[in-house]
Parts: sequence; C-alpha cells; structure tokens
Amino acid sequence: MRYLPKSESERLEMLHACGVETPEELFAHLPEAVRLNRALNLAPGISEYEIVQYFRDRADQTANGYASFLGAGVYNHYRPVLVDTVVSRGEFLTSYTPYQAEIAQGTLTTIFEFQTMICQLTGMDVANASMYDGSTAVPEAAMMAVRATGKGRVLISKTVHPEYREVLNTYAKHQGMPVAEFGYVAESGALDLEDLERKMDDLTAAVIIQTPNFFGIVEQVKAAGEIAHKRGALLVVIFTEAVSLGLLEPPADADIVAGELQSFAISPSYGGPYAGIIAVKERYIRQMPGRLVGQSLDSRGHRAFCLTLSTREQHIRREKATSNICTNQALIALMATVFMTVYGKQGLRELAEQNLAKAHYLATKLKPRFTGKFFNEFVVQAEGKSPEEINKQLLKKKIIGGLPLGRFYPELADSYLVCATEMTKRTDMDAFAAGVSNGVTA
Repeated sequence: MRYLPKSESERLEMLHACGVETPEELFAHLPEAVRLNRALNLAPGISEYEIVQYFRDRADQTANGYASFLGAGVYNHYRPVLVDTVVSRGEFLTSYTPYQAEIAQGTLTTIFEFQTMICQLTGMDVANASMYDGSTAVPEAAMMAVRATGKGRVLISKTVHPEYREVLNTYAKHQGMPVAEFGYVAESGALDLEDLERKMDDLTAAVIIQTPNFFGIVEQVKAAGEIAHKRGALLVVIFTEAVSLGLLEPPADADIVAGELQSFAISPSYGGPYAGIIAVKERYIRQMPGRLVGQSLDSRGHRAFCLTLSTREQHIRREKATSNICTNQALIALMATVFMTVYGKQGLRELAEQNLAKAHYLATKLKPRFTGKFFNEFVVQAEGKSPEEINKQLLKKKIIGGLPLGRFYPELADSYLVCATEMTKRTDMDAFAAGVSNGVTA
C-alpha cells in the first residue's frame, strides 16, 4: 500500500463512480496490444534497493561505454557541472509561477536574462519565457502568423523535422488551418525554392523552414524570406540544434523564430522535458503565446522585474487568448540560461566550431549523400546492407549508429543520418567509419 494508498473499498467506489466494476473495464477502450496483462518481469519479493540496483546494472550493460552517432533533434552535448548546482537550489527547484513579483525577483530575473540571450542568438526583438518544447513551438508560431496576417494557409518544408510536422498537422486539423508541404532538392538536400514559389499564393500566412534542416543542411533563409514576403506571408525559421546559433548567422530575415534548447545543458532524458522558444519582431509582440517578463521600477526607483504580457486564458477573455499554453518551462529554461552564461559568446562559438570540425572530419570518411553545406550532422547512403542491418552490426562493436531515414522519407530508405558533437571522440569516429566500410558492408 506504500504507493497505492487507497483501500480496496475506496478503489471500488471510484470505479463505480466511473460506471465500471473492475480496473480491466476502465481500460477496455485501449487496444489489447498496448495493455500489460501480466506481472512485471521481476523476481518476486525483492527489495527496493535490489530493484534499483537491477536497473543500474542494466544501464551499465546497455548504455555506458557506447559511442553514439544519433542526432535528429536530440543531441549529446556536455553539461557543465555548474548547471545542476544552480538549478538544484531550493528557490529555483521548488518555485511557483512568479505572479507575486515582490517575492519572485530571482526567478523573474533569470527569465528576463533568458529572453535577452535568446534575442541575441536569434536576431529577434522579443522572446517569450519559453515554450514546452520545439515541436509545440512550431504550431504556435504557425497560428501566430495566421492571426497576424489574417490569412489561413501554412506552407512548411519537408526538410523540417518530421515529428515537428506531425505535431503541426495535429494542431492544424481542428484549427481549420490548411497545411501544405514543399520539397527539397535531391542533390543538395536543401529546400526547393522553385517548388516553394510555385506553391505560394495570396492566402498563405506562413512559410516554415528549418536551419540546419533535418538532414543537417544549412538553408537559404534570406531567399526563402524574399519569396514569403513578396506574397505577404511571414517567414518562420525553426532550429533543433541550438549550438549551431553559436556559428551561423542569426536568422534575422525571419519574422518568427521557434526552436528547441535541448542542446543547452538539457540531457536527452528519453525525450524530455525540454524547453522550446518563440522569438519575434517587435510588431508581433501582442500575438505571442505564453508569457513575457519585463523590466520595471519598484517603489524606490530600483530596477525590478514582473510578468508584463500574458495573452492566455488565465489572464484575458477566452476568445481573446492567443494560445492554450498556460506556463513556461522555467526550470529547464534556467538550465539553458546557466549554460549560455557559462559559455558566453566566444565559448559558444568555440563549441560550435568543435561540432563543425568533428562532423566534417567524420564526413571525410563516410561521403555525405547531399552536397549542401552542413553543421554537425549529415546523411550517408548505405552500401551493401540496409541502414538497419548496418546498425545491428555496429551495435556489436558498442557503437550506436545513425538514424535510418526510410521511416520518414521513403525515397531515402537506403540512407541514414549521423551526428558528431564535441562529445564524439576521434577514435570512435574512426571505429564507426571502419565498421561501416570494412566490417559491415563486406
């Protein structure tokens, strides 16, 4: 009863209130394939300590000592020790929404600093206090463009992260917001500007691109912006690899920038929690979702911070709300803030240069499929065996290979996406390349 404190009679009462007699009836709507109809595969009668040790042992067997070349939106970067030292402080770890500015200046100050640094990175005028993650930031940016332009259609590049596009389609389905895709150039892996121009019309509210794109290719932001703006649409630029902003030119031609900060000291953690961002040109500030912290003065004339703008249901009439986003990822965003503070401008640039150099060293041994310029990941065409078969062979050498692309791009079923960061050792890259070219494809 330690973790299930309700008595048998209380559980029955709860079931009856739901109109069912048993827990099995309660979950009957779920497909049989996703229901666990057996006991956990653990020896009976073992203690909590033994269970914890069991999972530690499994982690040692399956994770430690493996070299990984996976990227695709989640990246293995070094997490400075200072990050956890700061975010573990009680006033941050247990803080609540900072409505009462007089007792929440610490949290408000860090959010303000976060917003400021995001603006510096993206070249935008205003950034909000963070979003749930990069994937949900994309439809929020699309809906924001629809509100700002009064148009209803969205065009998105096929080089945007496939799962981000799936989230956008889920949002759009019940928003009455048509979403169309435009292609990429088979040789370069970059977005097809001619296809974009063909599919543009006067009803298009937003053109959404990603740079570096899902294939790792750096996109032509300025050219895409010119096509969008010519027809009165807004340009939305997405990023998944935030470290690239330390080296690439900020997407200042965009009207809205949305992205994912997982690379900034946020561990992969099986997919979250992460922190997304939206940053915009100042003229669109009142269409931003979420909340914004602003600078003010207290009763003594000292600099102070407070929640300045929140266009959400809790604060204004429902029909006027810009989003159902009702909070921000304050603790996770704080991790990114500490990361940016520790590295600084020059440190972030040097980190990005390391990523660039390592990926390009690996590319000299693997021959990228696309000719476009890339940052720290690129597509490789498999030879001799399928990407899945190659990965199985590499795993025997304690190497986690690249991401097979056939799941998202049927035309690239013979290719896989590989990534190298500052955490990737040269010896591991050599072993990976040797495994692919010699031991695997032979």
